[in-house]
Amino acid sequence: MEQKVPVRFYLDFEKPIVELEAKINELKAMATAEGGVSIAAEIKTLEEKVNDLLVDIYSKLTPWQKTLVARHPERPHCLDYINALIDDFTPMAGDRYFGEDAAIVGGIGTFRGRSVMVIGNEKGSDMQGRIKHNFGMANPEGYRKAVRLMEMADKFSLPVITLVDTAGAYPGVAAEERGQAEAIARSTDCCLRIGVPIVSVIIGEGGSGGAVAIATANTILMLEHSIYSVISPEGAASIIWRDSNKKEEAATAMKITAQDLIGLGVVDEILAEPVGAAHRDHRRMTRIVGDAIARSLDALQDKDGPALRQHRYDRFLRIGRQF
Repeated sequence: MEQKVPVRFYLDFEKPIVELEAKINELKAMATAEGGVSIAAEIKTLEEKVNDLLVDIYSKLTPWQKTLVARHPERPHCLDYINALIDDFTPMAGDRYFGEDAAIVGGIGTFRGRSVMVIGNEKGSDMQGRIKHNFGMANPEGYRKAVRLMEMADKFSLPVITLVDTAGAYPGVAAEERGQAEAIARSTDCCLRIGVPIVSVIIGEGGSGGAVAIATANTILMLEHSIYSVISPEGAASIIWRDSNKKEEAATAMKITAQDLIGLGVVDEILAEPVGAAHRDHRRMTRIVGDAIARSLDALQDKDGPALRQHRYDRFLRIGRQF
């Protein structure tokens, strides 16, 4: 039986579900109470109704609603995938220039029998974790750490898996003083330069250069309700209309959903999420992601270094050419 993650945070468009799930929990409590009557049939009926509602709601999400789902606080994060998919994970810290940046985590481990290098944005799962990981927004040292780990992977012929989930690189003054733009550019260049396979998965938000810096990959996978964009909808609305309240209009115009981006050739495969999105079933979502990564690595394993580099160059040069 699948492990379900209790959902405590509901998005506005999920409100029809709230009352039904509250009723289900109430009935389950009654059924387990001493001397409780058997109400399994009623519980099953309500659960089927919830499932049907979730299927209906999530089949008609707007781009802005998908943005909210991508940002859901209970969505599985980078470390959730690492803990579920990577055996003997050994984290590595520091950029050897300035310091450690917990917004980007990385290290060596074993993925289904393969030794791999894993790098990803970690947002944190509670307030303490979010502060520690700076909400997944990396400083220059985070990208320089990513470069160090990718170059290590290249030296030891380790495939690279990247897990992308960030609103963007940290925009603070100190980050700019330490060379934020240069660090992002060098990380992107390193992705193109190394001679090992790179598979990237957009697991939540893929924001701006902060995402591209570790997502310039041979194969880019994207979860069904994730987003990938040059700027957040709020930021785009503030720049274009001088009104952040037009964020819903911006989200639609920017073509930020997986369904839009696969048509543009930006991503290679959409990974279906469980009913009600990834935050409702972490175990199933991590298994789906693991299977997709394994398929992608299998497809790339016979290519040598020059072929992998050429594959990445060609892949990104093709984007938009059909238009």
